[in-house]
Amino acid sequence: MLIQTWCLFLEAALYLKKLGYNDSLSMLYHRFRQLAACFLPVWSFLPSVVFTQAPPGFNFDSACSSLTSKLHIPNATVFAATLIAGGSIISFPDTDASCAAAPQLVPEDVCRVTMFVATSERSGINMEAWLPRNWTGRFLSTGNGGLAGCIQYVDMAYASGLGFATVGANNGHNGTSGQPFLNNAEVVEDFAFRSVHTNVIVGKEVTRAFFGVPHTKSFWLGCSTGGRQGLKSVQDFPEDFDGVVAGAPAADWNHLMDWSGNFFLITGPSSAPTFLTLTQWFDAVNPDILKQCDGIDGVTDEIIEDPNLCNYDPSGLICGPGQDNTTCITTTQAETIKKVFSPFFIDGKLAFPRYQPGSVSTTSALLISGAVFPFTADWFRFVVFNNPNFDVSTLNESSFALAQQLDPFHISTFKGDISAFKDRNGKLLTYHGQADSLISPINSERYYNIVSDTMNLHPSQLDDFYRFFRISGMGHCSGGNGAWEIGQTLPGAANTVTPGSPSLDPEMNVLMAMVRWVEEGIAPDTVLGTKFVNDDPASGVQFSRRHCRFPKRTTFVGDDSTKPDSWTCV
Repeated sequence: MLIQTWCLFLEAALYLKKLGYNDSLSMLYHRFRQLAACFLPVWSFLPSVVFTQAPPGFNFDSACSSLTSKLHIPNATVFAATLIAGGSIISFPDTDASCAAAPQLVPEDVCRVTMFVATSERSGINMEAWLPRNWTGRFLSTGNGGLAGCIQYVDMAYASGLGFATVGANNGHNGTSGQPFLNNAEVVEDFAFRSVHTNVIVGKEVTRAFFGVPHTKSFWLGCSTGGRQGLKSVQDFPEDFDGVVAGAPAADWNHLMDWSGNFFLITGPSSAPTFLTLTQWFDAVNPDILKQCDGIDGVTDEIIEDPNLCNYDPSGLICGPGQDNTTCITTTQAETIKKVFSPFFIDGKLAFPRYQPGSVSTTSALLISGAVFPFTADWFRFVVFNNPNFDVSTLNESSFALAQQLDPFHISTFKGDISAFKDRNGKLLTYHGQADSLISPINSERYYNIVSDTMNLHPSQLDDFYRFFRISGMGHCSGGNGAWEIGQTLPGAANTVTPGSPSLDPEMNVLMAMVRWVEEGIAPDTVLGTKFVNDDPASGVQFSRRHCRFPKRTTFVGDDSTKPDSWTCV
């Protein structure tokens, strides 16, 4: 019966297409897939019907082969326009080795455009545009991570595979080191904002030149530094995007660098009596945190649903006579732990929120390793002090205050007035893992409240254009014990794709939720996250949880914590 209905749908849809009703055709297709999902748990067998938004008579292959001769963009050098067949795995030999760019599966046919755009006499960006055969009319820009000048090819593949004309850039320098910032404010300017904005302006022109028509809607997808870049666009370039998905934003950048560097002042080097080994953190401290705080939400599942409710006290771990110090700590180490989980102040003023209890379970140990966090070290050496020989072990409150005072090119990205973006009918969705080991998730709550206060808007009014979701048990952008897969990127290895994952249901996918919000006016009330067995989609779903939008709290009300309906928003 379902197959017969599908055939009838196709017949009706094709008739509408002949009449020129492309929007109706797309709507019918998506509505049918939703209907099919009601009857079948898996509906990925349905044909991958895509109705391109390119003009009639458009020849994709010819457009790709002739693009380099048609593009005339000031200050730009086009290296190549190459047709990549869907299913191909490509490598990136010209990418800086520090980017560790894995071979990438390209899910759908794309015309891959590589180019360089000068941003000044001393700077420029390497950028790429992946233009899909199955173009939906949508445009999307991807972000970066850390200090990195690395195009995130996994996000390029993800978005272009969904029919977005997708662009990415190297943030104005190559590799993960901050050394290119040294004595070159132009490169710092690219990193702060200009790489993304240039990439968007040029990328939209490349898209128009290729398809012969402009894009219909424009989107952003990024996490960490990519989250900050998304907020920077909202704050300073509100015309660039219709919808922005910003994960774990590295906002209040200068204070974030200060906060990250302050952990070394707390722990000291590995030889210091204040230092804790990873064995102590993982085998003693983390289990004790879960013992005290895991059950606060009513469920013992190694997930602290709301770490704000956890006031951890490590005193119970202090060693008794003859006790093995791998499972206990000294009084001095107990004070270290208290300081780690305390807010960060500069000159008596709050500079950054506390590191959250529960984050240690997913930590990469970079903040508590007994050395200055690498990104912070580079930022102070090559930007704040402009001295590659600066001894970062001497960082202090004066150093931290100077970083905030300099705020090069307003990289802080903490403006509360985003009314220009709102007035353009722009939509902003942020999310933050509550077990984030690199950026305190409280910082995203803080920014939400700053926008609310600055614009004098109650959360119910912010809901019209700005929604923030706290993802319990998610580490930094992904991973962790919680239901962290929310469609923020492709899961698993870069050169494999598991069919049906991530789900494209807007209820389960933040990118598609943003598309629906922008194009249909339906805002996401919750985000249904998924935890796969061993974080492997091929192994099946372990549990799901519906994450609430801030300031509501996800609250347990049922019998089976693995079922989404056992949780509600309060």
